[in-house]
Amino acid sequence: MSCHLKYFIFTICLGISSLQLYGQDAASELSTTPTLQELLDYALVNRITIRNAYIGEEIGEKEIKSALSGYFPQLMASGAVSHFIQIPTTIIGGNLIEMGQRNTSNLLAQASQAILNPELMRASRAARLIRERTKQTVEDEKINAVVDVSKAYYDILTTEEQIKIIQENILRIQQQFTDANVRYEVGLVDKTDYKRAQISLNNAQADLKKTHEFRKFKYDFLKQLLALPLSYPMDLSFNKENLEAQVMLDTTEVLIEERRIEYRQLQNMKREQELTTQFQKWQFLPTVSAAASYQLNYFNTEFNQLYNRAFPASSVGLTFSVPIFQGFRRQHDIRRSQLQEMQLDWDMVDLKNRIGAEYSEAITNYRAFMTDWKVSRENVALSEEVYDIIKLQYDEGIKTYLDLMTSETDLRTSQLNYLNALYTLLASKIDVERALGNIQIQ
Repeated sequence: MSCHLKYFIFTICLGISSLQLYGQDAASELSTTPTLQELLDYALVNRITIRNAYIGEEIGEKEIKSALSGYFPQLMASGAVSHFIQIPTTIIGGNLIEMGQRNTSNLLAQASQAILNPELMRASRAARLIRERTKQTVEDEKINAVVDVSKAYYDILTTEEQIKIIQENILRIQQQFTDANVRYEVGLVDKTDYKRAQISLNNAQADLKKTHEFRKFKYDFLKQLLALPLSYPMDLSFNKENLEAQVMLDTTEVLIEERRIEYRQLQNMKREQELTTQFQKWQFLPTVSAAASYQLNYFNTEFNQLYNRAFPASSVGLTFSVPIFQGFRRQHDIRRSQLQEMQLDWDMVDLKNRIGAEYSEAITNYRAFMTDWKVSRENVALSEEVYDIIKLQYDEGIKTYLDLMTSETDLRTSQLNYLNALYTLLASKIDVERALGNIQIQ
């Protein structure tokens, strides 16, 4: 094997190892049992849409610098070499005279400096608006990340609690199955009770398996939001965060549309369009620039002696152009831009209405889900009390196994309903905060 081939293979292996190490370092920044704040901190740096938004910010900066580069002196160099197979001939005083030499060449250097240019005036004023637009795009993506990751986090915690409830339910049913089987063997009851217990146990185990599958998908969805590989280990079951403490919200806060990122983005678009209208008016201005050139000309009948002597030429001066008549094009462009401003004005009115409707829906849902949550919490306490009473009565032979099974089903249903109501309430709270524009990114 040649040395070059060995070096090539070594370089590829080194590159692959570096990529693997980089992926491990990036993932190692996040704990395997992260809190919500840790997830948000990681998402605000590593989420792909946010990374792309930052790249868009850099692209916008390059666009600004490219547009403003016209303020710098513009330098150009060019050259040409020609060999006339037939020298051009003209008639002067009735005589045929060859014009020029068989071999010619020239080298040209030119410099120009813009003095007055409407395009550059527009670019310099638009720079601030472009920077603001790209920063707002980054902020918008970060707000989306906070909303999406928070909801996914609460959804997983809710599912973890559901699994615990189902597991507790399975333990109760297994005990009931054992008790019913013992009673059947001693002849106290027929086999109906423990058969029903077997059915309930099978259903609970199937429910547990189904919930485990849903949990896996929800973890994968969260990892996708964080731009983590699906194989990355993560477990939120150890998180003892008190979700009930986070459900409260000030429902008297007044909606201010200007706090919404969407409204501020539209305001920036309006300012950009106003600048475009102003630029169309600036098109009536002349374009003025200074120019200088230096040229070396070479002539000779013999090609090998072409560059023995140069004939220089140089000049300096000003150039300007004034648009006079373009078939009313400028007037139409101005009016078109003004009409686009009017469209943005109506868009802002429509956005205000949509923000108001969105907030109304969000706060209505929050209040309704708050009621559901409170009722569900009360139902859990009542179901636990009923189950405990019926369990004692069943053990004493007062109640049938059907009564016990019904109370156990009611308990499990009320517990799961409570968890679903809690997650729905937390998600609706996030929607309200987003509608109010309260999700601020530092």
